[in-house]
Amino acid sequence: MTLPTPELHTARLRLRPFTDTDAASLYALHSDAHVLRYWDSPPWTEPARAQRFIASCRTIEEEGTGARVAVDRVRDGAFIGWCGLTSWNPDFRSASLGYVLDAAAWGRGYATETAHAVLRWAFDTLDLNRVQAETDTRNVASARVLEKLGFVREGTLREDCVVDGDVSDSWVFGLLRREWHPMSPPAPPVPANRTAGASGGS
Repeated sequence: MTLPTPELHTARLRLRPFTDTDAASLYALHSDAHVLRYWDSPPWTEPARAQRFIASCRTIEEEGTGARVAVDRVRDGAFIGWCGLTSWNPDFRSASLGYVLDAAAWGRGYATETAHAVLRWAFDTLDLNRVQAETDTRNVASARVLEKLGFVREGTLREDCVVDGDVSDSWVFGLLRREWHPMSPPAPPVPANRTAGASGGS
């Protein structure tokens, strides 16, 4: 069963399926060591990785296991990152949430706005009961995003990631359908100093 990638809109953002023309912007995002410093894999060093990522987006859509959307800022059309649901299990009505935003977009509420739109689609269209997310325990900004969205921190995976020899722990967050508040996303913050976050904490 396929899972067509949606096109979603918020007040400031357009979330859409990836196209081949996104490869350069995607590579710039995932080759930035600052953005990826808490990610579960090292920064990309080969531009071909971007094309493989886009191909994998189409694969999970065709297999019906998830969907990833590119995130564009409406006012200038700039690509600022991506958000996705993977490990979709229609029997358990569950999936996992992930996102990466460019450092220049941090601290402006874009991650919260993006994830809120994807969660609304997940609960309304896919009829999910549970969404899970994980973040490095050092990534306080990303944890804050999840908490603003209603996620509950459920536990710690000790030393579950080793990236370039760096061992790290992860927090596991869960959001249940009965805890989800779909009316409107939290108000964006007043722009201030950029907040560090590997998953685009903002």
